[in-house]
Amino acid sequence: MRRLFKFLRNTVISVGLIYVALFIFTKVIHYPEPIATIKLGLAPASKTPTLMPWHVIDPATKPITIPVSSEKMPDEIMYKGTSLPFNEFLKQTDTNVFIVLRNGVMTYEWYKDGITQKSQLPSYSVAKTMTSIMIGQLISQGKISESDKFVDYFPDLKAGTSFDLVTIKQLLDMQAGVGVSDNYPSGPSGWGVAIAQMYATTDLDWFLKNNRKMAFDPGTKSEYRSVDTQMLGMIIKKVTGKRVADYFSENVWQIIGAKYPATWNVDRVGGTEKTFCCFNASGIDYARVGMLFLNGGYAGPNKIIDKSWLNRMTTSVTTLDRDWGYGAQVWHPYPRISLALGLHGQFIFVNPDTRTVIVKLSDNPTDSDHEADTAKALLEISNLKD
Repeated sequence: MRRLFKFLRNTVISVGLIYVALFIFTKVIHYPEPIATIKLGLAPASKTPTLMPWHVIDPATKPITIPVSSEKMPDEIMYKGTSLPFNEFLKQTDTNVFIVLRNGVMTYEWYKDGITQKSQLPSYSVAKTMTSIMIGQLISQGKISESDKFVDYFPDLKAGTSFDLVTIKQLLDMQAGVGVSDNYPSGPSGWGVAIAQMYATTDLDWFLKNNRKMAFDPGTKSEYRSVDTQMLGMIIKKVTGKRVADYFSENVWQIIGAKYPATWNVDRVGGTEKTFCCFNASGIDYARVGMLFLNGGYAGPNKIIDKSWLNRMTTSVTTLDRDWGYGAQVWHPYPRISLALGLHGQFIFVNPDTRTVIVKLSDNPTDSDHEADTAKALLEISNLKD
């Protein structure tokens, strides 16, 4: 018994020392404490909104009603070269929410068991499109210009390199060249790389200050890098003098008539929004954002996106992954199609020719290769006729 007690005591002491060491290490690299970091790393996509601190985005006091009708989805849908029953397509693509709007009318609404219309689900990089809407507003108001340099707003971050030449335009079109790659391995081995650090960090200002090395000179090539959008978010906060969540609530979320509150995860309470990701909302309210693309930037009588900026967002200026067009934080996988796309299978798919918006929110594994095949399926559904 004494030997067992000694073993247990030594085990507890060893575990305690390991935890203390990990706690100190996470503090040094500005990560959440060890248990919180592990939970964040292992959680499925849909469970992440409450695993980091957040700022609340208030909805409209009088939400705009979306008319409802009924549309039957196709019996079969093509996915990865195979014709699947529609319900099987939803299952194989780890779908949590699937919503279709035709000409402003919600014709189809589906939720996985345990998820409802008001469930708050993450957007991941769909947040980049939200960030672009705010940047467009500030440009339309004459408060910033695409030719402005990032360091014009943050002179203390000048590096004496081509980092100092990065413009808002280059950040918008993924042409800035800041050396934080979005390529990282899945699982625990991926948590040491810079993009994972930016996702988990408790101090975004510290992160950027320590990640100003350049991968290429600004404007010389195009490469998808989430750090570009984070830098845009920092500009929004600096220029407006407000938390990004508050500005977004007042100038976008309430005006589109959002029915439910949203959140935006931050590095720490009262800190900075992670504008490259981490916006969380209900599926029906994501659909309202998609409708802006079909209604000339308007929600009812209220203009949210200026005509010139809407044209900017719906026009490709470069080609990125999958040979898809890209411009101003919006993907263009097919001619005239606009797509807000997020990791783990988050889609706001907009087809202006059929005046269709499709929202698909999912829990795809990190290493799944699904975006191109899912986009094809959504194009097929968006082109359906009664």
